[in-house]
Amino acid sequence: MKKVLKILGILLVIVLAALIIIPIAFEDKILNAVKDNINKNLNAELSFVDVDLSLLSSFPNASLSLEDVALTNFEPFKGDTLIAAKEISIDMGLMQLFKDASSQIKVNTLHIDEAFVNVKVDSLGNANYDIAKKTSASDIEQETESTSSEAFVFDIENYEIKNSRIHYYDKVSHISLDLVDFNHSGQGSFSENESKLDTKTTAIASFGLDETQYLNNNQIDLDAVIGLDLKNSKYSFLENQMMINQLPLKFDGFVDVNDDNQEIDITFSTPKSEFRNFFALIPKEYAKNIEGISTRGDFKLEGSIKGVSDDKTIPKMDISMKSSNASFKYPDLPKTVKDINIDAAVKNETGKLADTYVRIGALDFSIDADRFTSKGTIKQLLSNPLIIASLKGKIDLDKIAQAYPMPENNELKGSIRADLSTSFDMNAIEKGQYERIKSQGTAEVSDFLYASDDVVNPITIKDATINFKNADYELASFNATSGSSDISAKGSIDNLYGYLFSDKKLKGNFTINSNKFVVSDFMVADEEATTSENSGSDSEKEESLDHLKIPAFLDVELQANANSVVYDNLNLKNVSGTVQLKDEKAILKEVKSKLFDGSIVLRGDVATGEKIPVYNMQLGIEDFDIAKSFAGMEMLEKLAPIAKVITGKLNTTLNINGELNNDFSPKLESVSGTALAKLFTEQVNTENSPLLSALTSNLSFLEKEKINLKDISTKLAFDKGKVAVSPFNLKYKDIDIQVAGSHGFDRTMDYKATLNVPAKYLGSEVNKLLNQLNDPETNELTVPVVASLTGSFTIPKVNTDLKNAVENLTNQLVQIQKEKLKNKGKNLLHDLVLGNNKKTDSTKTANDATDVLQNVVGGILGGTKKKTDSTKTKSDSIAKKDPVKDAATNILGGLFKKKKKKKDTVN
Repeated sequence: MKKVLKILGILLVIVLAALIIIPIAFEDKILNAVKDNINKNLNAELSFVDVDLSLLSSFPNASLSLEDVALTNFEPFKGDTLIAAKEISIDMGLMQLFKDASSQIKVNTLHIDEAFVNVKVDSLGNANYDIAKKTSASDIEQETESTSSEAFVFDIENYEIKNSRIHYYDKVSHISLDLVDFNHSGQGSFSENESKLDTKTTAIASFGLDETQYLNNNQIDLDAVIGLDLKNSKYSFLENQMMINQLPLKFDGFVDVNDDNQEIDITFSTPKSEFRNFFALIPKEYAKNIEGISTRGDFKLEGSIKGVSDDKTIPKMDISMKSSNASFKYPDLPKTVKDINIDAAVKNETGKLADTYVRIGALDFSIDADRFTSKGTIKQLLSNPLIIASLKGKIDLDKIAQAYPMPENNELKGSIRADLSTSFDMNAIEKGQYERIKSQGTAEVSDFLYASDDVVNPITIKDATINFKNADYELASFNATSGSSDISAKGSIDNLYGYLFSDKKLKGNFTINSNKFVVSDFMVADEEATTSENSGSDSEKEESLDHLKIPAFLDVELQANANSVVYDNLNLKNVSGTVQLKDEKAILKEVKSKLFDGSIVLRGDVATGEKIPVYNMQLGIEDFDIAKSFAGMEMLEKLAPIAKVITGKLNTTLNINGELNNDFSPKLESVSGTALAKLFTEQVNTENSPLLSALTSNLSFLEKEKINLKDISTKLAFDKGKVAVSPFNLKYKDIDIQVAGSHGFDRTMDYKATLNVPAKYLGSEVNKLLNQLNDPETNELTVPVVASLTGSFTIPKVNTDLKNAVENLTNQLVQIQKEKLKNKGKNLLHDLVLGNNKKTDSTKTANDATDVLQNVVGGILGGTKKKTDSTKTKSDSIAKKDPVKDAATNILGGLFKKKKKKKDTVN
C-alpha cells in the first residue's frame, strides 16, 4: 500500500511538474504560430504587452492569454488601430500543443475583454478591415495541395465579448454606427458545414445617416439563433427577438455572402400593435419617464429588405411606420395629446441608391382645440436630398408644458402659428444657391415667455413675425422685453434654411431699437461654468454664472439705436452705431454715445471664442467730466491717478487691449495700450492730493493752491499694470516744470519733476547777494531743481536736490562777479598808468580804486557798506575761512597789488 501511495505521489508530482513545465516549453511555439499566421495572412501588425500560457487554470485544456493587444493598420490607414483589447484569451485541448506548426490547431473557446473595434471606410471606398493579403493563383494551388493551409481551425464551444465598443463610419454612404457597453456571447461550432449559433447581445446603439440621428443612445437587446451554412456562406435568422428600448421586433430571412455581392432577404415587424411601442423609438432623455403613461391607438413598424448588394445596387426596401387616432397622457400632467396620425415610410423600389426616399403622408396631433398638421417627402435621400414639405397649425406652448414633461424650473408660454410650404435641395443650401429654394408662408409668435435657471430674467416676446417668400426671409416684427430692457427689431435673414438644415451660420441685417437696454439682463450661464458649479468657493460659483458669450452661429450686422444702455455702473445715453456679430466676436463700427457730460466713439472688437474673452478697442473721448468719469471708470483712474483731484474736462484717444472678466469688465492686470490725453482744468482740489502737499512741503517757494494744472497734454503707454508717462509741462508763476516717469495700477509711482527755478526763489541769502550786486542780468538767472517722487499717490515720498542747486547758483554768481571785477580792475589800471588822457591826482585815484574794490569785495563777502579797518577785515576773513570768499579776496588782492606796482613805476 505504501508503495502504491508512493507511486501515486510520484505520478502526482510528475503531473504537476508537467503542468508547470509544459506551458514554459510550448509558450514560444504558440506565440510564434500566432504571429506567423497573422504576418502571413494579414496586412496589419499585431502587438501585445504580455502573454501567459497556463494548464492549471483550465485543465484539462490549455489557456493562452494575451494582454493589451492591438492590431494596427498599414496603408492607406497607417497607424490607425483596427482592434484593441485589454485581454484576449483562448482555450484549447492539451494535445493541440504537441502538434507541429503545419497541423490544424483547434480552439475551443474565445474570450475578449474591453475591446475597441474601429471600422472605417474612406471617401475612396477603402475599408480598414480589408486587411487580408491578396493571394495569387499559385498560392491558391499550393494551399489546395497542402493538407493544412491554416494554423488555426475554430471549433468553438462558446465565445464571449465583454464591456466593449464598436465604432463604424462610412464616408461614402455617410453612415455612422456606435455600439457602446457592447456584450455579446455565443455557443456553436464553426468547424461543421452546417450548424447553429445561439447568441445573446446587449448594447447602447446610436445610428446616423447624413447627419440625422435615427437612433440616439437606444438600448438594444437581441437573442438570436443563427443558422450557419459555412460551405455556402449563408446565414439565416432562425429564432430571434430584438428590443429597441421597449420596442419588440422579430426578424426572419437570410444573408447569402457571395464572392462579388451579398444577397439579402430580411423581413421584420413588431409583434404587438400598441402605440406605447412608438415611445420605445424615442431616446429616453426625450421620452422622459414613460412609466405609468396611458396610451390609446395602434402603432406598427414593419419592413422588408430584399435584393442584391454590390458596387452598383442596394437591396430594395420598404420600411413603414403607421398609427391612427392615437393618444397619450403622462400621469402627472393634465393635458392629453390626441388625434395622432403617423404615416411614414422609407422606400427604394429600384435598387438604385439615388432612388431611396422618405414619404411622410401625415404627422398630425391635437392638444385641446389646437391642431398641427404636416406632410412631405425627402427624395434622393442618399445623394442630394430634395425636401418638399408643408406644415400648418397653431400650438399653445403652455398647453405643451401641460402635456409633455418640461425641465424643472422652466416656464414656457405663448403661441406659435405657422402656414408654410417649402421645396429645396441640400446642395442648394450647401452651395448658397438660395434662388433654388421655393418657400411661401408666415410664422408668428405671440405672447411668448421663457424662464429658466439658465437666464437671469424671463424673456418675453410680445410678437414676432417672419415672412417667407422663396429665399427671402423677412423679420417683419420683433418686440421683446427682459428685466427692465426692451428691444424691437426688423430686418432680413439671408440663409435661414442654411442655419436650420446645415452647419451654416445665421446671416442677416437688422435694425434694433431700444428705450433702455441693461446688459446684465441678458447674462447667461456658460456651459463650462455650469458643469463646474459644484466646485470652488461661493464667489467663484457666482462669478462663473455671469458669462456673456456671443453665439458661434451668428453672422449678423446690427444697426443699433438706444436711448439708454446700462453696463455695470455706466449709463450711456443716445447710443447709435453698427455692431457686427461674427465668429464669436462683436465688432464695433463708429458706435457713439453720450457719457459723463461728454461723448465717446468706440471702434474695435470683443472676442468671446476662447475661454477668456479679450478686447481690442479704440475710444475717442471728448469733453468727459473728469470727476464723474474718474469716479465711474476705474480704468481711467488707474491710468492717471493725479487727475482725480482735477475739476474740468478730459479729451483723449485711447487704444487699449486686454482680457475681460466674466461680466465683461476689463481685467486691469492685463490692460495694454496707449493714450494721448488732454486735461482742461477748471479747479484743483489740492486738499485731496497728498502728493501736491508733500511736494510743496519740500519746496517752500511753491504754494500748492497756485500750481497751474490747466491744459495738460501727454502721451501714456501702459502694459500689464504699468503706465509710462511721456514728459509734460506745468506752470507755477514764472517757474516752468517738466514731469515724466511711471506708475502702477497699484498706485506706486516713480516720477521726476524738473523745475526751472529763478534765482529769486532760492532763499534770503541768495536774494541778499543779488541785491548787493544790483545787476539786472543776474536777476534773470535760473537753476534746475529736480524733485524725485516715489512711494505711492496716497503715501508719497519726495526728495529734491535744492541744497546743491543753491550752492551751484552761489558759485555761479561769485564767478560772474569775479569776471566783472577783473574787467573793472583792468580798466582802472589802464587809467592809472596812461591817465586815460585826463589829469588826475594819482594818490586820490589810487585811494578811490582801493575804496571801490574794498566796497565791492565787502558786498560779495557779506560785509557792511561802512568803512572798516582793513587789518580787521582781513583778520575777520581769515577767521571765517570761507573758501569762496577767500578765493575772491586773493584774486582781487592780486589784481590790486599789480596795479599799485605799476603806479609806482610811473611815478
